[in-house]
Amino acid sequence: MRVDGGVGLDLNTVGQQAADLEEMGYSGVMTAETSHDPFFPLLVAAQHTEKIQLMTSIAVAFARSPMTLANVGHDLNAFSKGRFVLGLGSQIKPHITKRFSMPWSSPAARMKEYIMAMRAIWDCWHDDKALEFAGEFYTHTLMTPFFTPTNNEYGAPKVFLAAVGPKMTEVAGEVADGIIVHAFTTEKYLRETTLPALERGFAKAGKTRADFEISYPLFVVTGKTEEEMLKAEQATRQQIAFYGSTPAYKPVLDSIDAGELQGELNLMSKQGRWKEMGELITPEILTHFAVSGEPEKIPGEIKSRYGDIIDRTSAAYEGISKVDRASLVRELSA
Repeated sequence: MRVDGGVGLDLNTVGQQAADLEEMGYSGVMTAETSHDPFFPLLVAAQHTEKIQLMTSIAVAFARSPMTLANVGHDLNAFSKGRFVLGLGSQIKPHITKRFSMPWSSPAARMKEYIMAMRAIWDCWHDDKALEFAGEFYTHTLMTPFFTPTNNEYGAPKVFLAAVGPKMTEVAGEVADGIIVHAFTTEKYLRETTLPALERGFAKAGKTRADFEISYPLFVVTGKTEEEMLKAEQATRQQIAFYGSTPAYKPVLDSIDAGELQGELNLMSKQGRWKEMGELITPEILTHFAVSGEPEKIPGEIKSRYGDIIDRTSAAYEGISKVDRASLVRELSA
């Protein structure tokens, strides 16, 4: 199992953070698109590392055109000598239309076409194919030598797609190289909803599970003292409650017969009762979403519950020492 670790968005410190992750044995360095650009830190990380993969988890696809991300993906993959993984997500309609001022419609169908458009652009650059992509949402039919990259030794990057619902998950199985499963996911939902949807996507594309990676950034509650464990548990319950307030994620709660909780969490979020929301996450619900225990027990628990499902995880161990984190990464990767 591969283990990925997140780095911050401060360009002054991310290089050392990435180097530390590589030294500890992590397989990937991840950034997320939140308050800063997700690509610049990976450029810095590439300069300070030699073999670790560099992944966005995630970059917002619909905030950009396929041509824009095709350029960024190509350049980062070429500069890092084939180590870049373009992790994409759709975000939700209010952010796309009101924050980015970009169009929104049929997100699963649009995402499928988006990735296909990028692949057509990369085929043009790397395999000398004519650029003749004409779809419902995107059209790319013009490319001249002046705008064609020439540093093509490492080809196109892998594309991972973040997905929760069955439609987007099926798209991931059909046109992506991997899926980034949302942390707000239960084992039951993974087995009964996510995996079947992926299989439908594989069937459409003539792919197999062996052609694909499943990344799951699961919740981990750990610590060496009772105080550390309690602090980690409270923070995790708070995060689960935050995600659970999102209407689109109700099916995940339904998978553990807790769907009625979603409406209550949503109402409390609108009232700003964030701390109280975490108190609604019972120990039983926490068990469905998180792996808990002393640091040395965590790898075994992850493998026991998810070893037959996932290929990589980005379970957070930031609350424990660098030496202990390295030990956990080695055990998970074995």
